[in-house]
Amino acid sequence: MASKRDYYEILGVSRTASRDEIKKAYRLLARRYHPDVSNEANADEMFKEVSEAYEVLSDDQKRTAYDRFGHAGVRGTGAGGFQDFGFGGVADIFEEFFGAGFGASRRRRRGPRRGADLRYDLNISFEDSVFGAEKEIEVRRPEICPTCNGTGAEPGTQPERCAHCNGSGEVRRVQQSILGQFVNVATCPICRGEGEVIPTPCNNCGGRKQVQQDRTMKVRIPAGIRSEQQIRLSGEGAPGTDGGPPGNLYVVVDVERHNIFQRRNDDILINLEINVAQAALGDEIVVPTVDGDASLKIPAGTQSGTVFRLRDRGVPHLNSNGRGDQLVMTQVVVPTNLSERQKELFEEMADSLGKAVVPQREKGFLNDLKDALGDMFGL
Repeated sequence: MASKRDYYEILGVSRTASRDEIKKAYRLLARRYHPDVSNEANADEMFKEVSEAYEVLSDDQKRTAYDRFGHAGVRGTGAGGFQDFGFGGVADIFEEFFGAGFGASRRRRRGPRRGADLRYDLNISFEDSVFGAEKEIEVRRPEICPTCNGTGAEPGTQPERCAHCNGSGEVRRVQQSILGQFVNVATCPICRGEGEVIPTPCNNCGGRKQVQQDRTMKVRIPAGIRSEQQIRLSGEGAPGTDGGPPGNLYVVVDVERHNIFQRRNDDILINLEINVAQAALGDEIVVPTVDGDASLKIPAGTQSGTVFRLRDRGVPHLNSNGRGDQLVMTQVVVPTNLSERQKELFEEMADSLGKAVVPQREKGFLNDLKDALGDMFGL
C-alpha cells in the first residue's frame, strides 16, 4: 500500500506557511479538482486528498499534532468530517466558488428595502438658470396602493403563507455526492421569494402592491445652475417595501440656449457689432445684459475682436456669493450699401489715409481672442 503523501506537499506550501497561505492554496486546488467542475481523470481522489490536507493544516491543534507525529498524530480525521475552518466551513467555500447550490444555505431574511430613485428632466430658460426660480412639476411615480395599503390583497382578505416553500421564499433540493449531501437552494417559483401568495389580488393594483400616480410638486431652481446638474428631492422617489424608506427624486436640469448670450463658466459673453465710425472715433453705446441695458464706452481706435468687461454682470456663483462678469466682444462692421454722400466721405478719408498696407504680424487678433476666450466662438 502506497504511503500517504505529506499534507504540505499536497497543498504546495511550506511548513511555515500561514493560515491565509494554506487557505489560499486550498481554494485554488479545490476549484481545480472539485468533481462537479473538473474534467481530470483523478479529480475525485485528488479532491479528497486536498480536502483532507486542508482539514488538518487549517486546525491549529491538528496541525501541531501532525507536525510532531506525522499522519499517526491525526489518524481518525480526514475528508468527510469537515470541521469549522475559521470562515464558515467548507460549504461556504463551495458557495463562493460555485454559487448558493453548495452546502447548507442560510435562510434568506426579508427586511425593509429602500425605494428606487427616480429622475425627472426639467427644461428651464437661460434667465432662470442665472437668477433661479421656483417651478411646479408633475411627476408620475409608483405609490403604495391606497386600496390594499400595500398588501396586494383585496380588502377583507389576507396574503397566505406559500405552501410550496412553507413561507421561506426558498426551495431546496438535496443532492448526493462523494462528499455527502449537498443542498441546492433556489428562489421559490410560486411566491418568487416573497414567502407568501395572494389568493385574491387587489382589484386596484392587481396584487402588485403599488400603483402609478401623478404628483404635483414644487422645485426650487438655485441661481447659477447649469445643464446636466441635478436637484435632489429627498423622499420623493418610489416607496420602499416592507417598511423601507422611499427613494429620492432627482431633477436633472437642461438650460435652453439664448439667442444672444453665451455662458463660459460664470461669465456671460456677447458678440456686439459696431460701425466703422464708432470704432474709429469712439462712442458710448448701450449693451444688453441679463440685468437690463448697460452703458459701455468704446474708445477711439477700437479694433475688431476687442473684449470689454462689465464687472458683476455675469452668472451668480452657485451656492456662493458673488457673480461672474459679462464680456463684450466687438466686431467692426464694414458698410456694404453706401449713399452718395457716404461714398464721398470715404473717398476723402481714403485719400488722407493713403494706400500703404502693413502686413499683419504672425500672431493676429484672432489668436489673441483665442487666448482670452478659448473656443467659445469657434475661432
